Amino acid sequence: MTDQRQALQAALDSEYAAVYSYGVIAAYANADRARLVAEFSAAHRARRDATIDLLETGGTEPEAADAAYQPPFPVDDPIPAANLAVAVESDCAAAWLTVVEQATEDAVRATATEALTEAAVRRARWQAILGANPVTVSFPGRA
Repeated sequence: MTDQRQALQAALDSEYAAVYSYGVIAAYANADRARLVAEFSAAHRARRDATIDLLETGGTEPEAADAAYQPPFPVDDPIPAANLAVAVESDCAAAWLTVVEQATEDAVRATATEALTEAAVRRARWQAILGANPVTVSFPGRA
């Protein structure tokens, strides 16, 4: 598998984890955030499906999602749920940045840039909800 395909698989893995995690987030998020959680969850499902299609079109059989994902910390009320959303979006941004860096095809690089941007915007929205200042970083996806 090429570096580009490996990076795409890693990005798909981050999208699988995001879809799963948004289920946890939905269970504990503030009820006022239900529409936002649903919107962001749908965005990750769409990105997951598009990434599967991208891999298959390139001749690579995508690996399946894990059965479950362990949050990096306990999630039992709205604040940890929002922090989990920040972590998920940060992970996705990092994975998509790697695809941008490893892409050998213009269409893949464009898709990855779009996905990175979307993850960075979603992360900033959650950071704003949490009252973080600043709400974003200079180079999303970098540690």
